This record gives sequence, C-alpha cells and structure tokens, in this order.
Amino acid sequence: MKGLIVAIQFLTRLPTPRITVSNEEFAASMRWFPVVGLIVGAIVAGLGWAGARVDPWTGALAALILWVAATGALHLDGLGDIADASGAAHKDRERLLGVLGDPHAGSFAVVAIALQLIAKLVLLHALIEREAFVAVALVPFAARIGPLVWSRTLPDLHAGLGSRFRNAVRPVDFAVWGALLLAAAWVSPSLLAAPPVFILWGWWLARKIGGISGDGHGAGIEIGESLLLAAALLLAHLA
Repeated sequence: MKGLIVAIQFLTRLPTPRITVSNEEFAASMRWFPVVGLIVGAIVAGLGWAGARVDPWTGALAALILWVAATGALHLDGLGDIADASGAAHKDRERLLGVLGDPHAGSFAVVAIALQLIAKLVLLHALIEREAFVAVALVPFAARIGPLVWSRTLPDLHAGLGSRFRNAVRPVDFAVWGALLLAAAWVSPSLLAAPPVFILWGWWLARKIGGISGDGHGAGIEIGESLLLAAALLLAHLA
C-alpha cells in the first residue's frame, strides 16, 4: 500500500498522507502506476458525466480541466520537452540532452501541448456524447502500463528520474497487468490497441531520441491516452 501512495504522490496532485521512502521503494512504486491511472480515469469520467448533465461540451471541458489538474500537467510537461528535443535530435546528443534539461518551453513544446489539449477535448466530447464513460475511465489505466514496458525495453537516455525505475518491474508485474488489461478490454475492446501503441512509442523513442527518460514516459502516457481515446471513439462509431 505504501507503493500506491508514493505512486499517487508522484503522478498526481491528489491529497495523500506524508510518508518517507527509500530509493528502492520509490522505484518499486512504478508497479502501481496503472492503479493511479484507474483512479484518475474514474475521477475524469465522473466529472465528465456530471458536466454532461448540462451538455457534452461542458462535460468534456470539465473532464479535461480535472484531468490536467489531477496530474499537475506532469505528463504534458514531458510531452513538451520531448517535442522540443525531437527538433534538436538531428544535431548531436549533447544538444538533445541540453534541450531536454532546459526548463523553458520552445515553439515545438507549445504547439504539441496545444494540439494535445485540443485533441483530448474533442475526443472527450465525442465519447461523452455517446455516453462511453467506461471507456474514458479505463484509458488512463491502460496508458500507465506503458512506462512499465518502456523502462525494461529501452536504454536510459541519461541518469535522471526516469532511470531510477530501471529493473523495478518484475515478470510477475507484467503478467498481472497484462491479464488485467485483457480483462479491461473485455469491457472496453478498444484497449486492445494499447500494446501496439506501447511498441510504436518505444520504437519512435529509440529511433528519434535514443532512449527513455522521465520526459519520454510522460509524453508516452499523453500520446497513449489520446490514441486510446481515438480508438474508443472509432470502435463506438463502428458499433
């Protein structure tokens, strides 16, 4: 349970008890990332449902605002940093790492974050209009399985926060979350798109950036959420 509290503190701005943990316990908290996603998803879907009592756009806007507030824009920051770094990746590794470490947002970051927020707003509206609240609730859960995969399959880009998760995930964790993802896909079949999303993002990071970092995890979660929302909408349209 301590691992879950640490994961909530790290990934969200939700209130939790103050606790002290070792580096090993902090790293092990990654095993609870999907549970944090389920908590965030339930909150987002709940507020989307409440806002939809007014109209779907109100529900979508309320859900998006809470989504950003609950996570403290942590993953959006990673998305912005990766967008800026990808623009410098054609130069050299030093330049890429310098851009990743720069706290200022460049034009690529601003555009990427703006497009991400617009995409989520539009997709949330369409799903809320179709009352696909279960699909919305499960998307953050599925997206946060991605970091477990990337931390074990991609080399560390640098010795930073993301590298502390190296080897924290055990084979049993993959088995448990893989089984739960399949169970969730029984309720929301669009979640079967999650594994291909994880593979494609990992491939892009390895090819374009050269490895995984905290920013890569955050950006992957954001992109994964948008793609899984889009998959849910496509399935709802075809049904």
